[in-house]
Amino acid sequence: MSSNSREAILAAARRTAQAHGYGGLNFRDLADDVGIKAASIHYHFPSKADLGAAVAKRYWEDTAAELDSLLVQGSDPLRCLRQYPDIFRKSLESENRICLCSFMAAEHDDLPEAVKKEIQTFADVNVAWLSKVLSAAGLIGSGESEQRARAIFAAIAGAQLIARSRSDISLFDSLIDSYRAAGLLPA
Repeated sequence: MSSNSREAILAAARRTAQAHGYGGLNFRDLADDVGIKAASIHYHFPSKADLGAAVAKRYWEDTAAELDSLLVQGSDPLRCLRQYPDIFRKSLESENRICLCSFMAAEHDDLPEAVKKEIQTFADVNVAWLSKVLSAAGLIGSGESEQRARAIFAAIAGAQLIARSRSDISLFDSLIDSYRAAGLLPA
């Protein structure tokens, strides 16, 4: 089995999980989507838990790389904070999907431990990045940066959820604008 098959499975699983969560991951449907046999998925991912953990891990790794790229592209931490909501907006732009880890976090009680671990890592990666950038921007003392970072992360994930429930990306934008007006995010 090639790594191309594995990557195609992960990509299809990501799209599915962003639209239907962990509960929506089905080997037969994914196999049809990728154009392979379900047994081929089992070759790469012996169980649904293995697949769920792998797709969640890849998702947070991709997000971490995107966040690092924001810092590399421009060293201005305020600009990075202004661009942060765009990462979540992209999911809505892709057929009204939401953050894979936010969706799966809502399924917490039904997730295998390995998947829960990756979902928590996604939140930790976002909060750590936000905390670092908030401190670098001089907007808040380092002792308060983690609490503020959690508030920002939760607010943006919530805005995404509300916008998805109405299939209205402009609602996401107006909520982000209100967070800026209220001072949660820099204007």
